[in-house]
Amino acid sequence: MTLSESGLRRLAEQLKETAGARVLLGIVGPPGAGKSTLAERLRDVLNENGHVAVVAPMDGFHRSNAELDAMGARARKGEPDTFDAEAYVAALRQVRAGQQRVEWPTFSRVTDEPVPGGVRIEDEPIVITEGNYLLLDEGPWRDVRGLLDEVWFIDVPDEVLVPRLLERFLAGGRSREEAEAKIAESDLRNAALVRATRDRADRVL
Repeated sequence: MTLSESGLRRLAEQLKETAGARVLLGIVGPPGAGKSTLAERLRDVLNENGHVAVVAPMDGFHRSNAELDAMGARARKGEPDTFDAEAYVAALRQVRAGQQRVEWPTFSRVTDEPVPGGVRIEDEPIVITEGNYLLLDEGPWRDVRGLLDEVWFIDVPDEVLVPRLLERFLAGGRSREEAEAKIAESDLRNAALVRATRDRADRVL
């Protein structure tokens, strides 16, 4: 997905117009689609004239590598059950209820681990959460959509995703063989699962 500066600003203005006491925006798409980049760009535009927006990433709810090892699931990291979906939904409920301070975890691509309290959400009227499974209609994930005011879906073809993911994994220390196996055996399967939720989004970018 490539969004021009003017296009981004139009989206930001539209979001401001819908803002009430608090707006929760979800940005969803397959792995490597550019969700984090869009969320951060949008936050920065919204905050140009004062602090009104914060990004709360779903990736902070990755299970730890130790927990994944105990599950025998580390090779599948990134699939729905490798996240603590219950904790993610609980945190969204706190934000939705207007709790004055929520310590939100982030994720480090350096350590490949969640970082507790990486973001502090206070009284920002716009909270942007981004991740793969915001529209997934199964298990605890099905509660996410009802907690969000609006969801935008980023649609990117596999031929764009694969080189992005390969670059990400190589930068994270995987060998090319390991990276290619992870993409083929897990990430592209996840991408298909995420694309199947596209029709539940309010806007497709």
